Amino acid sequence: QVQVAESGGGLVQAGGSLTLACVVSGRTVRESDIAWFRQTPGKEREFVAAIRRAGTGGRTYYADSVKGRFTISRDAAKSTAYLQMNSLKPEDTAVYYCAVDSTLILSSIRTAEQYDYWGQGTQVTVSS
Repeated sequence: QVQVAESGGGLVQAGGSLTLACVVSGRTVRESDIAWFRQTPGKEREFVAAIRRAGTGGRTYYADSVKGRFTISRDAAKSTAYLQMNSLKPEDTAVYYCAVDSTLILSSIRTAEQYDYWGQGTQVTVSS
């Protein structure tokens, strides 16, 4: 059984940084497609970043709104994926979710419905 658990959210001032962690059990992060999505009340879940499984090259992908500020990575030894968030803005405020899958095609990497396993989410609040 695959389990996903996020941590690291909190309150930070605009311009600050946070690192979110996503611990995955039941499968290896190296051979998983892992993504971060975020959601605010009344809105659909929004793609933030993804890292492809190593068997397909391990490439990273980002939403335009976070490119250059956020970095997704993984540590296979710790079975953990990370989202390093720098230069945070108030509009980055949301619940952040980690999603895991292993069979996605490239065109599905940004689609929330394509991921099979999700964490419970962690709140990130950026004050102005």
